[in-house]
Amino acid sequence: MRKLLFGLMAVLVIAACATVQSIVRSTLPYTATLIIPLGTSTGNAHSAVSPASSADQIFGGSSNAQIKEVRVTSARLVASNPSNQNLGVFSSVKIYLSRGDGSGEVLVATRNDVSANAGSNIVLDIDNTRFVDDIIKSSSARVRMEYVLRSSLSTDVSLKASLGFVSSPETAQ
Repeated sequence: MRKLLFGLMAVLVIAACATVQSIVRSTLPYTATLIIPLGTSTGNAHSAVSPASSADQIFGGSSNAQIKEVRVTSARLVASNPSNQNLGVFSSVKIYLSRGDGSGEVLVATRNDVSANAGSNIVLDIDNTRFVDDIIKSSSARVRMEYVLRSSLSTDVSLKASLGFVSSPETAQ
């Protein structure tokens, strides 16, 4: 009976540790919709800017003081309108994150070699060498995409930029 009770307690402790770890290091997504207008010239650098939003309630209000060491873990571009748009029209893409007013801008993801047959979804190379705590803890954030078109567009293109973040809890309060 003691062995059974001890085994049950060990399982509960391990489960509790896993729960605490998932709270301690949680992935927090941000999304932004970027519009590339018809008639944008090819071969030159252009920018598209959009506010970024997160469905995760840990950001915003006074709860954002509870996180630290926020880093980018993933970055993806998906064609949303038209949904079958080949993102091979881009030759290069850079994603910047900043506070809502544009200050504190940080390069967070790039793709300099977009394949001509990329499809409607591309994964970007992230730069997770810097913490973006100041931006995430601000009242608003925005995404700026700097891009070079390889070929001209036949319509306005709407893209969804998705950025994933990981954070640690702020323990010294």
